[in-house]
Amino acid sequence: MTVVDLGSAPGGWSQVAGSLVGSDGIMIASDILPMDSIPDVTFIQGDFTEESVFEQIMDVIQERPVDLVISDMAPNMSGMRDVDQPKSMYLVELALDMARQVLSPGGCFLTKVFQGEGFQPYMAEMRSSFNTVLTRKPSSSRARSRETYLLGKGFKG
Repeated sequence: MTVVDLGSAPGGWSQVAGSLVGSDGIMIASDILPMDSIPDVTFIQGDFTEESVFEQIMDVIQERPVDLVISDMAPNMSGMRDVDQPKSMYLVELALDMARQVLSPGGCFLTKVFQGEGFQPYMAEMRSSFNTVLTRKPSSSRARSRETYLLGKGFKG
């Protein structure tokens, strides 16, 4: 398997996925923040919105088909919804764009999204690219939080 984890710090998703992928697969993690080394995980530190960081990730992927893209990216929240929501949607749109570029047919995409302006059109975009789109709210997320995860399964390629 080949897995890409965007917004990987502190490393929880990468740790779990890296152990499942093992040394036979490729696990690529990237974050603007530093992350402790994890066995069998290639870490690229930098801002995913910058072309140079995107290209570093693509260099590691090479021409391999990617089975799973995980995005746990979120902007630094200011507490002002009118500012935070567009920044958050920009990150998830970039992550979906990358997933569409690298996923193999049948691949999966898991992303953290904040419900609000842009959420419904984004979900429609995901539905156009995946056979199934599921919404999940982890029990660790506060009930009043707008944070949710979307899981796209079966990339249409």
